[in-house]
Formats: sequence, structure tokens, C-alpha cells
Amino acid sequence: MDHFTYHGGVLCAEGVKLPELAAQVGTPFYCYSTATLERHYRVFDEAFAGIPHKICYAVKSNPNLAVIATLAGCGAGADVVSEGEIRRALAAGVAPGDIVFSGVGKTRDEMAYALAQKIFQFNVESLPELEALNEVAGSLGTTAPIAVRVNPDVDAGTHAKISTGSKHNKFGIDITEAREVYARAAKMPHITVQGVSMHIGSQLTQLAPFERAFTRLVEFVATLRADGHRITTLDVGGGLGIPYGRETPPTPLDYAEVVKKVTKGVDCTLVFEPGRMIVGNAGILVTRVIYVKENAGRRFAIVDAAMNDLMRPAMYDAYHEIVTVQESTKAAAVRYDIVGPVCESSDIFAEQRELPELKAGDLIAFRTAGAYGAAMSSMYNSRLLIPEVMVRDNVFAICRPRTSYEAMLAAENLPEWQ
Repeated sequence: MDHFTYHGGVLCAEGVKLPELAAQVGTPFYCYSTATLERHYRVFDEAFAGIPHKICYAVKSNPNLAVIATLAGCGAGADVVSEGEIRRALAAGVAPGDIVFSGVGKTRDEMAYALAQKIFQFNVESLPELEALNEVAGSLGTTAPIAVRVNPDVDAGTHAKISTGSKHNKFGIDITEAREVYARAAKMPHITVQGVSMHIGSQLTQLAPFERAFTRLVEFVATLRADGHRITTLDVGGGLGIPYGRETPPTPLDYAEVVKKVTKGVDCTLVFEPGRMIVGNAGILVTRVIYVKENAGRRFAIVDAAMNDLMRPAMYDAYHEIVTVQESTKAAAVRYDIVGPVCESSDIFAEQRELPELKAGDLIAFRTAGAYGAAMSSMYNSRLLIPEVMVRDNVFAICRPRTSYEAMLAAENLPEWQ
């Protein structure tokens, strides 16, 4: 469920009419709904009521400060993968003790910064990383709380580019080898072992892969405890899918039932790292039709958003529902290729999509664009980064303004010989 609905024939974000918003901020722009963010967080949190748990929002899915701050106000922590994301989480009001630092390539400088902030946990992904963390913590006269991210070799059944739980992926340590890594960690003077971590992929629409992976994880916890390790946290990652089109992913309650069944009696604080599930349906991308043209009987709607603004269709062949901002009383009867102005053949949002007849100047919206939309945007073709707007009830705020050409050029310098 989201809060982007038609009122009086006009698509609105909560109580704000999108044509009025477009007139004030220009197109294209991202729009996020506070009510949707808060509802999605609450539904996920309530699914685990009664058991010790910590929800650490995956900042990589949407690092906008207003988004993070909204979720922090609900009680969320943060799952981060860089120093920049740590700084964003802190700036948005996330407590350091609610931050989990994931990622396969943490640098020593990033480790030192995270240790100085006294974050909750490092999810260690390799023995060399563990050794480096021990050295950095020692140089600072402190200890690092860790979980080792184990790779259970479970096929997530999702897109190959967002699957992370197979032994062929770069993430984590093979679960058959992780026992030795824990033995090494226990002997390191500046490491405190406190948990086990796992994340098998993103946009999962079936529960079976979760159940297989969590079962292996719980069995591994028993092995570690038999070896004498004190395991108090179980980080099961994120990955729960959302409906972009015809998918019918499990609900948070369905997911929670599997988690509770498999982890019953494990006596750990469960750590979750949802991203897409929280923010995906809470955002849309609004764009304006520039031209409509026809080539060899194929009709193209050329819009002012492009692949640099929303990369998912070009990178993952991802589907986004596309709707007109002005509600049409006629059935969708015209097939369009919805394309952007970037000089790439891959700059296509949708092919042969049925929509009401479009004309230059019409506004359309890409639904379910809150996750990995603005987060993956770039200035390719020297296109300006577009605004991000947050709506609450009938008011809005520009949370990231459109960049200017002056700022774009000022960010670079010519060599002195030029």
C-alpha cells in the first residue's frame, strides 16, 4: 500500500497534487511519501513484536537524509556500507549504537571512523578484513564488535545481479570455512565476537530460500556455541521483495512466521536490514513528455527523465508501473516505448507499454521508484541531478535541490597548463 492516489482525476502524493508540485520544482523529480515510509516501517516492526529485534534500514536503497530521518524517528537503525553512509545516518539522527557496518571492502580509514563513533556491529566479510580491523582497533586502544557474514550457498531465486548468497558471489565467507575464522577472531585481542550475519539477495518473492538459509544459519550458531563462542546477535539481512508489477511477494507477517519458526529458541537479538521493502513503494519519479514520435509504426514517448535518473530498467531490465498524472477515463489503448534523452540505446524505461494517448507536456509517473532510484543516479551526459521532494500530509519540502550547471562546472578544475 502507498499514499499516491487519484483525487478529482489528479494523481496526488498524500494531500499534494503532483501537477502543482511539478509547476514549483520542475521535472523530472522524485517524490517520497512520509505516511508510506512510516506505515511500511510499522508493519515490518509489528510483525516481530514480542521478540528481541533491531531494524537497521539499508541506507544504500535510498540515502536521502529526510528518508533516513523519517525512519530514525520511527526507531530504525541503519545498515551502512561506507563511511559516507555512516555520516548520513548520524546526520539524520540514527544513534551510533544502532548502526551495522556491512560491505566487502571496508578501508582502514572507514574502520577507524566507525570505531570512533562506537557503532553497534561490523559485519566482517573476509579474514584479511578481520585482521585489518583488529589492527585498527588496537591502534585506537579499543575493541571492535563483530559478526562474521557467512555465505550459506543458497540460491535466492532472484535476478543474478542482486543475488548474494551463492558461493560464487563475492559476499561473505563460505559457511563451511567460517568456523575457522571465528576461531581466529576469538584469539584477536581487539575483536569481540557477538554475532553471525547473512544476506542472500534482494527482491526475493518466495519464502523457501529464506527458510533454507536461516536453517543453516541457526545450525551454525549451535556449532559456534559448542566451540565456546558467545553469540548474542543474529543478523539475517534483508531482501524481502515488493510488487513492481505482477509479483505477489510474501507479506512481512508471512516472512516473520518463517523467521520465528526457524529461530525459535536461538536466544539472540535478531537484526534485520530491510531497504527496498520500506522505501520502494514510498517513492515515485515524475517526468514530462517532451515529444511523441513514430518510427516504422512504433510510437515513442520521449520524456525528460533518463537512465541516469532511474537506472534500474537499463541495468536490471526492471519493470516499473507507469501511470498518467491526469487520470484518464479511456482505456489504455496506445502502445508506447517510453524513452529518455540520453544518448544510449539502453535509455528505455518500457517497451510497448499500453497507456492512454500521450502528447507533449503530459506528466507521467513511474511507481515504486523509492528504492535504488535517486540512490543510483548520476550526471551522465552532463545532466543535472534531479530534485528529491518529501511530502507530509498537504505540505512538501525539497530535500535535495536540482543541481545547477554552474555548480557542475565549479566542481572541476582545468590543469594549470590549460
